[in-house]
Amino acid sequence: MSEQIITRSEILPIRTQIDLVHVRQRVRTWLSEERFTLIDQTKIVTAASELARNALEHGGGGEMEMSLLAVGARKGIRLKFSDQGPGIADVAMALRDGYTTAGGMGLGLSGSRRLMSEFDIQSSPGSGTVVTVTRWK
Repeated sequence: MSEQIITRSEILPIRTQIDLVHVRQRVRTWLSEERFTLIDQTKIVTAASELARNALEHGGGGEMEMSLLAVGARKGIRLKFSDQGPGIADVAMALRDGYTTAGGMGLGLSGSRRLMSEFDIQSSPGSGTVVTVTRWK
């Protein structure tokens, strides 16, 4: 099996509503440059938007690290959202459709998980949250 190589990386802050716009724009720019299909671009930007909004609204802000990956001829993009917020007490519950603590539709985490090839979340009360998602071509 080939080793996973990071070919490009960038970190963007998530501190304001304007930063959410920048996250969506940068992700879409990278995806377009890397010739992801329009359908994949839409799915990945949607997931990025939801996860960035979660980092801002529930985590009090944080950052997104965006990386292009290569494993042999296969290419992908990994987005890692991290915050130092209150964390999530019950991650399994937070991943259920319809679960919300903010009055939304409760589809941000679960929907993002469905849109991406890989999904990982690390969180516990008082330690913040890190969500890492990857989409392969």
